[in-house]
Amino acid sequence: MKQILIIALTFLSTAAFSQKQPPMIKANSKTAKIYEEDGLLKGWNIDPKTKPDVFTTSKLVKAKIVKFKTDIDSISFKIKPGEKKDFIVLLNGKDSCYTQIASPEIKNFSKIKPEIHDSIPLFINSESTIYVKSILNKIDTLNLNFDSGTTELVITNDVLKNKVKSNPKFYDTYYNLNLGNRDYKTKVYPAELTGVGTDGRFGWDLFDGKIVELNYDQNLMVVHSVMPKYVSRDKDFSKLNIKYLSSLFLVESTIEQSGVKNTDWFLFDTGYHRTAMLDNDLLKTGKFPTDKMDVIKKVMMHGATGNEIPVVTSNLQILKIGKYDLKNVPVQLITGNKPLRGANIHILGNEVLKRFNTFLDFQNNVIYLKPNHFYNDGYVEQKKSGA
Repeated sequence: MKQILIIALTFLSTAAFSQKQPPMIKANSKTAKIYEEDGLLKGWNIDPKTKPDVFTTSKLVKAKIVKFKTDIDSISFKIKPGEKKDFIVLLNGKDSCYTQIASPEIKNFSKIKPEIHDSIPLFINSESTIYVKSILNKIDTLNLNFDSGTTELVITNDVLKNKVKSNPKFYDTYYNLNLGNRDYKTKVYPAELTGVGTDGRFGWDLFDGKIVELNYDQNLMVVHSVMPKYVSRDKDFSKLNIKYLSSLFLVESTIEQSGVKNTDWFLFDTGYHRTAMLDNDLLKTGKFPTDKMDVIKKVMMHGATGNEIPVVTSNLQILKIGKYDLKNVPVQLITGNKPLRGANIHILGNEVLKRFNTFLDFQNNVIYLKPNHFYNDGYVEQKKSGA
């Protein structure tokens, strides 16, 4: 009887273990692809040495399908916000590559006591670049652009070489960044370019789970743990839903020319100092009449990595953001290399965004916009062209 019991327990234990084994797919090549539902197709290198090798999805606000595809096999998961899924890729029939797809943890600081309402002086220059003063590692005082089109902390190579004394290591180490009355932990990355007149830039993800207010009338950036109650009661605020794409976020807006309207998703990018950049492929798909837009000028711009981007600036009759119509906006048309590799998206820049006092709600994933004293100002491109 005792032997039978032992055998039974052994069988149950083995069965339970087998149930916990992650699923397995096969591959003959180290190159794979990952596709997020409503997201970007990304390349992936299968690595048997990293256990587990983790792919982190965009911030999820609801469950999404994520597909992992090798050269000969594939697997799909429905992943909820904050959830992880493990699987094994059997490479060349011998190497077991332990892989994980992870959704970022859900952050929400609305319950902490006392509440946070941290006011930080906000500066804006003639190029529509917004920035705040900060301290890195309690040593280096830096003027940093708040760039909602990036993540973590980026410092220019020139500043790293000639100004920064704390000598940060890149990519893997977290450092202390003081903004206002609070400290934030962030990695540091080098770059050639950043916002005009600044030492570097920091991204929206430092404030995930909080609310960021950009008040251009009072020259303040305020980090809140709870949304001020007056915002929802103020009918002048327009509410837009956030859609996350990789590590960035987008809002829906509409462009109109000669009676043709296109509604699409725009990267919300306070780090881009012009009005808006329109993706040529999206314009073609929407049969948008770019040939009827008056050309203002043609220039060669540079991306954050220094890559060249041929750009045509043309007059757009209407740019609609929420319930507000901006008329005769000089916008840039992308004709070559795109700022976001592999992504067909439009971009809203700070020459437009600065016209609204803004609440970026990273708890409920919405944005509130209300016109401020910049709203009726002329545009930089029009001033330069004499229009």
